[in-house]
Amino acid sequence: MGITGTLSSDQLDSFNSQGYLVIESFANPEDIESMMKRMNKLLDDFDYTNVSVFSTKNQRKVTDDYFYQSAENISFFFEEKAFGDDGSLKQPKQLSINKVGHALHELDPVFKGFSSSEKCSGLLLSLGYKKPVIIQSMYIFKQPGIGGEVVPHQDNSFLYTEPTTCTGMWLALEDATLLNGCLWAIPGSHKNGLVRRFLRGENGVYFDQPSPSYDQKDFVPIEVKAGSMVLIHGDLIHQSFENQSLKSRHAYSWHVVDTDGCKWAPENWIRRKVEPEPLYVS
Repeated sequence: MGITGTLSSDQLDSFNSQGYLVIESFANPEDIESMMKRMNKLLDDFDYTNVSVFSTKNQRKVTDDYFYQSAENISFFFEEKAFGDDGSLKQPKQLSINKVGHALHELDPVFKGFSSSEKCSGLLLSLGYKKPVIIQSMYIFKQPGIGGEVVPHQDNSFLYTEPTTCTGMWLALEDATLLNGCLWAIPGSHKNGLVRRFLRGENGVYFDQPSPSYDQKDFVPIEVKAGSMVLIHGDLIHQSFENQSLKSRHAYSWHVVDTDGCKWAPENWIRRKVEPEPLYVS
């Protein structure tokens, strides 16, 4: 296989205890520059006449075919606050996009090269993955002034397998701070299990349970420098606030599930026509 586990026993203990792990300087400056330049090119080439708005607060806004098809495409989603009352963009498209997803890891050579690298697979091998696949990926902009809030959630809600196997891999392409909307998490919350699921039905997508209320005092900020990787357990409660600063907070994020002895839930929003290729088989 040629892949070796890269996490130390202390790192694994921390991940298992806290539900997340920060690995500083995981990506080098050349990797970061390559991904950011590539995204600039994708944005330059993007024709935004077919508009889709992304919101974690109002899921009805993303229940269109464009959203569903994004599972196997490179699709562009705007911020809620990007448009004026007349329906036109308030500022250039490059400063109006919420995220690009959800198949960058599959269709774009730059993002595929990084997320499929032995360095990334080594993390998964350390976590015990036998036959992992990347099930979705996204470039998140967290735009200055309008970068939207991501409400408290668990990744397993959206990317459910039986048994649950999702791990989020969140790479900071710019410094993530309290001011520009860094991640926040409730340490150890992954030990309490999955609280609700995000399902796709005949009339769109919906949660099977209302969101629990969380005490903000339980969350801790995860401020990281550009190049840092944050591994996120699929049951960890995490969120991010609006970016009210003048500085963006770009990140590349992808989610992995195992396919060895695990079943992808047919009620998930992602229903692929072609099965993803595993990163490795151990």
